[in-house]
Amino acid sequence: MAESIRITTPFTEEMSRKLKAGDSVLITGTIISARDAAHKAMTEALAKGEPLPVDWHDQIVYYLGPTPAKPGDPIGSAGPTTSGRMDAYTPTMLEQGHQGHGGQGLTFGGRCGVDEEERCYLFCRSRRCRSAHRKNP
Repeated sequence: MAESIRITTPFTEEMSRKLKAGDSVLITGTIISARDAAHKAMTEALAKGEPLPVDWHDQIVYYLGPTPAKPGDPIGSAGPTTSGRMDAYTPTMLEQGHQGHGGQGLTFGGRCGVDEEERCYLFCRSRRCRSAHRKNP
């Protein structure tokens, strides 16, 4: 197995284009986490002309799903959630300039690493995140 590629956020388009499908990556830095409910709320806010609570430009978005909190805890465990749930919101959110996104499983109708803007799709499999990217030279 090839050595993992180290990525530090912000994650620029130039950095994204260096990845190839199947690359193993280690990410350091700030990562935005949001699941389908957050994507829906942000898409609706943008439709009303409202700003997002954070700047998505050159960021990585992790599709995270929490479990119910144990008594006394503010949140339960959190891990990757089904990526396909974000498909309806992804085109709008991609317009905000993020360069990488992902979670668990396939997206965009069952294709991994494919979007019209050639952004990087990172998905978690066996506790490791791997990259998939379309049209990478």
